[in-house]
This record gives sequence, C-alpha cells and structure tokens, in this order.
Amino acid sequence: MTDRQILIPAAMQTLAQRAGYAPAVRVGDTVYCAGQVGRTADLQVIADPAAQFVAAWENLRLVLAEAGCTFEDVVDMTTYHVDMARHMDVFREIKDSVFPRGICAWTCIGVSELARPGLLVEIKCVAVARSH
Repeated sequence: MTDRQILIPAAMQTLAQRAGYAPAVRVGDTVYCAGQVGRTADLQVIADPAAQFVAAWENLRLVLAEAGCTFEDVVDMTTYHVDMARHMDVFREIKDSVFPRGICAWTCIGVSELARPGLLVEIKCVAVARSH
C-alpha cells in the first residue's frame, strides 16, 4: 500500500472539515489537488468574475504550496467553466498573468453548474514535486 499524505492549508481547515474532503493528497512525489474555486476564507462565493478567477488561482497556489510545489510543478490541469463562452477571455487573461504558459496538459470543460450557485470556475490539477 502506498503512503498518502493529506494536505490541508491552514486557511482551508474549516472548509475541509465542513465539506469532508482533502484539498490535496500527496503520494510519493505526485500531488493530486482537488478543484479550487473562487471564494473567500469564510466560504462566500465571490460575485465578480475576474475577482473570482483570481481567488481560485490563489486558492490553488495555497494548496500547491502546502505540498512544497508551485504552478511550475503542475503537469496536468482540468478547468470546469460555467458559461465558458462569456468568461473565457477574462479567465485566460488572468491565467496567463499567474500561471506559466505551455508547461502542462490542460483540459477545459464547460459545465452547467458547480457546487455552489454563483461559482463560475473550478481548477484541479496534478503536480509532481521536484527533488530539492
């Protein structure tokens, strides 16, 4: 059996307890990050699309940091989008400002809804921690 390390950033303890999930699980050098969304630390959905996208990336950054990783360690990413055609230009602009271009496989999926009303994007990924 493989050893698993459950990763929960301090800022996500309440969410992890309330929702009953781990923001990430590390197995060896591989880190599996659960989908991250744009909400505040007190679990409120951010209404402004651009601000929501920035918060989703920041939440993912926190999860990766808990594993000792950065965006540059991501090898596979899946994003789920509500009303993708309407928001993709803004999402890409923000993504390109925070996430290195062309370093991982990326699948982008349009969906009808996410876990909470008002959520527009969910970002999940797999990272491989580098040997330091």
